[in-house]
Amino acid sequence: MKVEQKLEGLIFWSRWLQAPLYIGLIIAQGVYVYHFFVELWHLAVHTTTHDATAIMLAVLGLIDVVMIANLLIMVIIGGYETFVSRIDLDSHDDKPEWLNHVNAGVLKVKLATALVGISSIHLLKTFIEADKRPEQTMLWQVVIHLAFVLSALLLAWTDKIMSNGSSKNGSAH
Repeated sequence: MKVEQKLEGLIFWSRWLQAPLYIGLIIAQGVYVYHFFVELWHLAVHTTTHDATAIMLAVLGLIDVVMIANLLIMVIIGGYETFVSRIDLDSHDDKPEWLNHVNAGVLKVKLATALVGISSIHLLKTFIEADKRPEQTMLWQVVIHLAFVLSALLLAWTDKIMSNGSSKNGSAH
């Protein structure tokens, strides 16, 4: 029995191997913050020389960076909270509301919908520059976007089915 307890302890401890991965994602988010300000600077410097379409594309690029940063936050905080250790934020004034409801299923759905949003931005940029893009590229981007949408819908539906099943069995979701 002692060997089994040590093995279980090791398995439980192994969740901490994910902590450096979340630290790496925090560094990646720092890179995105830097990229955002570089792009914002370029937009500000070239405001008088760009036309409305170029400005709109630059702003869409900034929105894209923000959405990816939001995705990173969801993965960092939600993943750490779900798979590594609880984050004690109960007394913190700025605790995100979504953190009260985070679990692996909810996190997957939030990530999938964030990917749909990011894909939507890319697709909009492609359509704005449609005259510069091959039709085949545009078609594949639409197909990939629809695959993201379908995946998000299926994940949300699956999570709903699973949460309804667990609430019928008396489990909290």
